[in-house]
Amino acid sequence: MRFIFTGGGTGGHVYPALAVAERLKDSQILYVGTRSGLERDIVARWGIPFREVSSAPLQGINPLRQAFNLLQVVKGVLEAWKIVREFSPCAIFATGGYVSVPVVLAGRLQGIPSLIYLPDLEPGLAVRFLSLLAAKVAVTFPEVLKFFPEGKAVVSGYPVRKGLLEAKPEDGRRAFGLEDGMKTVLVFGGSRGARSINRALARSLDTLLDYCQVLHISGALDYEEMKDLYHSLPPEKRKRYRVFPFLYQEMGLALAAADLVVSRAGAATLGEFPALGKPAILIPYPYAGGHQERNARFLEERGAALVILDSDLDKAFLPAVLGLLEDEGRLRGMAEKAKTLAYPDAAEKLAEILKRLSPGG
Repeated sequence: MRFIFTGGGTGGHVYPALAVAERLKDSQILYVGTRSGLERDIVARWGIPFREVSSAPLQGINPLRQAFNLLQVVKGVLEAWKIVREFSPCAIFATGGYVSVPVVLAGRLQGIPSLIYLPDLEPGLAVRFLSLLAAKVAVTFPEVLKFFPEGKAVVSGYPVRKGLLEAKPEDGRRAFGLEDGMKTVLVFGGSRGARSINRALARSLDTLLDYCQVLHISGALDYEEMKDLYHSLPPEKRKRYRVFPFLYQEMGLALAAADLVVSRAGAATLGEFPALGKPAILIPYPYAGGHQERNARFLEERGAALVILDSDLDKAFLPAVLGLLEDEGRLRGMAEKAKTLAYPDAAEKLAEILKRLSPGG
């Protein structure tokens, strides 16, 4: 079987697609993304063929820019038409982001069925439009079904990569040279990094390292600054701090090693943290159309996370982290609550839906 996968802009759109691709080992997969998104670099590391199309957002911009971006989408449809015709897929799997629009539209015009997966709690403009063209829509939680016509959507859960599910805490600690007897906090700002989180950590790091060891994924922009901070630490604290610009396949080991995660609240937090039973402090990105705060509050209301708004980060970061590290019972309870939200077979379920959509499937 042959499938086109598409979706991009952030890791939260790309990694679910890769999780499903892992369950389709006997199939040929072509990934279609944009020139500027993170998807090109991420997909290349997985050895999946990649093609580019033009696309651009149409929401939240001025009318002149909107007109230009609309031309980019039209251009992308023409480019995607050619790719779909040449590759001749059995079905298309789209995980959202504006790159999905031209690909799914080109497929629909050629009679190729599409499965749309929505990782977030509410569909954005692109997914709302694509759901009209798709044969099926899959969502992460039952609460999301209300946004689609009855019978159109199914609950699959969030598909998680095998590397995340299979990593063990002791393997993670060994991989990063961490001590066995000390709590580990993983701090990261999503696939693009987060300056406010990096700065809050930088201000708190000297004190924090008295209580725990820190794995820090800073993003590329702040990496050199955080590396300088690492070198300024006294030797006994330096060995408790590890900083990286980004982690790819090693992310599973980092999550496995963590007793507590501090991060943004992109779509991946709804799937990866529950799947691994990781308690989290979530700092939603304030400019994501409210998506991240909805994600964060969803987990907080179910006892799996603590939410700090970006505007409160300076004063709340250190007390929140230390408060959880010192409350073993609460930390354990949050981990158990997180596990109840997991769908361990989500990737397999989505792979089966894709196969059934295919002619003769």
